[in-house]
Amino acid sequence: MNEATSFLQLVVTAMVPFILAAQGTMIAGRAGVFNVAQEGLMMLGASVGFLVSLKMGSNLVGLLVAALVGAAFGWFLGWVTTRFRLDQFVIGLALFFAATGIASLLYKVVIGVTLKPPLIDTLPDLEIPLLSSIPVVGTILFTQDAMVYFAFLVSGLLYWMLYRTNLGLKLRSVGENPKAADSLGVSVARTRIWCSTAGGALMALAGAYLPMTYTGTYTEGIVAGRGWLAIALAFFGGWRPQYILAGSAFFAGMEVLALRVQVGGVDIPHQFISMLPYAATLLVMMFALRWASVPAFLGRNYDRESRH
Repeated sequence: MNEATSFLQLVVTAMVPFILAAQGTMIAGRAGVFNVAQEGLMMLGASVGFLVSLKMGSNLVGLLVAALVGAAFGWFLGWVTTRFRLDQFVIGLALFFAATGIASLLYKVVIGVTLKPPLIDTLPDLEIPLLSSIPVVGTILFTQDAMVYFAFLVSGLLYWMLYRTNLGLKLRSVGENPKAADSLGVSVARTRIWCSTAGGALMALAGAYLPMTYTGTYTEGIVAGRGWLAIALAFFGGWRPQYILAGSAFFAGMEVLALRVQVGGVDIPHQFISMLPYAATLLVMMFALRWASVPAFLGRNYDRESRH
């Protein structure tokens, strides 16, 4: 495997946390719920996923439990902002801090302080018959772990659901004009709660993927700002699943490039290298926000008695 092929294969792997967290942000945002707890939910997903995998001996069970925990947080955000019309940004920040604290607490309660952290088996690569035999492309795209295929499948299903089904039309109408959707019999509250729940599940899955692929263990800094970048990616992708999928390649590419430069021993301070993905994000967002199409009711609570 040459250097370019190896680099691109790592980029595809690194895309998964960005894809899942940003698609979770997108699906909730399309219904008008602006979740800003990504970083915390990814931390919680990483902690829960690792601990359950360690105790149960199954990565699949760890992923499922992490998704359920994330779904519960997403449901709570959707419910309190819909039922009590509390500020979405404030509640999202509260959930971020709560999830981050619970993630660290769970690990310390279950594992404690150890000189050598426990390890779990990382996800194995699954070669897709025939497709994995394609020169170069087969190695890059079709010799990956199951979560890579899942992330791409989720992106495709979200695109199909949003733009090819009546359900997707109703969902988008809730985020663009909830009063009109309500007048046509669409339950704005139910749509927002379910979309927020699904978004939370995807964000926690994004976090659970990290210890199961990158390190084999959980550390408090494992998410490393990817949750905040997922919010930028949702804006960068114009709140459209296909563009988010494409944009995640850029974010993952910058991350892998920064790691390669560090490992390569280039005489550049590692703090500067670590800053590169975020600096690149700021530069791109300066131009992307000019054409990004944001749901009209993003972050705004709906009151059917209001005139607006």
